[in-house]
Amino acid sequence: MRKIILSVLAGGMLLVAAPVTAQDSSYKLGPMWTASRIDVLDGQFENYLTYLMKTWRGNQAFAKSQGWLLDYHILDNVNARDGEPDIILLTRFKDFPSTAEIERRDKIFEARMKQDAFAADAASGARGAMRKQMGSILYRELLPR
Repeated sequence: MRKIILSVLAGGMLLVAAPVTAQDSSYKLGPMWTASRIDVLDGQFENYLTYLMKTWRGNQAFAKSQGWLLDYHILDNVNARDGEPDIILLTRFKDFPSTAEIERRDKIFEARMKQDAFAADAASGARGAMRKQMGSILYRELLPR
């Protein structure tokens, strides 16, 4: 009987100790980062960079002014090896917005750009003459506690 009581007490102590261990973590979850990997097609670097410097940066600056983004960057892969992107577009944001918030923001961007979702999709497709999207990576920053 004594062994059973000690076992129950020991198990109960583990349940109490578990939350304390979790609170002792050396890190906390921070902002999200997306890194979009872009392969610029031959002869299109100046055209694509003009788009990025005018339109893409303008949209990112607007999103930052709305509090939707924390920061954004255009990186040049100076020593790109075969199969690596030429350009990396970084955006940093606090967390995922809700579906309703995404829809609200889409309407604001459509009004700002004076185009609906169909026109935005067509414009993105037209940029295919300048670049190939190689995909994107989503990161979560880990911060010290």
